[in-house]
Amino acid sequence: MSLLADPATLAVLVVAVILLGMAKGGLAGVGALATPLAALVLPPATAAALLLPILIVQDVVSVWAFRKTWDGWIIGWMLPGAAAGVAAGWFYADRVNEAQLMAALGAITLAFGLYRLWVERGGRIVAASRSPGWVGTLFGAAMGFVSQIAHAGGPPFQMWVTPRQLPHLTFIGTSAILFAIVNWMKVPAYLALGAFPHEVVVAALLLMPLAIVSTLVTVRWLKRMDPARFYVIVYVLMVLLGAKLLWDGVSA
Repeated sequence: MSLLADPATLAVLVVAVILLGMAKGGLAGVGALATPLAALVLPPATAAALLLPILIVQDVVSVWAFRKTWDGWIIGWMLPGAAAGVAAGWFYADRVNEAQLMAALGAITLAFGLYRLWVERGGRIVAASRSPGWVGTLFGAAMGFVSQIAHAGGPPFQMWVTPRQLPHLTFIGTSAILFAIVNWMKVPAYLALGAFPHEVVVAALLLMPLAIVSTLVTVRWLKRMDPARFYVIVYVLMVLLGAKLLWDGVSA
């Protein structure tokens, strides 16, 4: 029986895929809601496995769209940490309390989003962060860990990269390339766990057209956006995302 046969399950997964498309199109972070949402109608491990092939297809679209605007210095520092985080997430997968992890991630994301909205209120000009690269490696490790557990690596990436005040298309391109690499890093762990039975693969294939369209629509929108508005939208989404993850975590 197809995973998409139940109308309620299909509706929830459609919303989850659209959220992933928005994240891959440039609104990094909102994709963290996709796995908890899908886990409302599927076992958490199945939900994560179903979404991984969709993420990889969306990565192709976003990397191609932003292939000319990315920051290699940021990727170079975050990627080693991300690799270590993915490995740790694989090793500790059975011992992690996912609800507590999401609640902690939500609290930090909420606090960071509120802080950035406060310091930049009224269009205030804030000096760009110049934190050293090794700090980015630490945030990369956090990104890789929560990405392996629940495809929720967006907030740690945002916390280190948004204060650097990159041009908004460079921010999106850097995110696209980094997460594309990280998602391929996660594949061996999922294969080793036997996470891709036939029904999961079929469901992922059926949802892929929607995944591609939602990514392309968001890419088109963000390329036309006023750069001054981009980071405000990102911070607002971080506040909303953090509040949702915190609520889900403490009420689980």
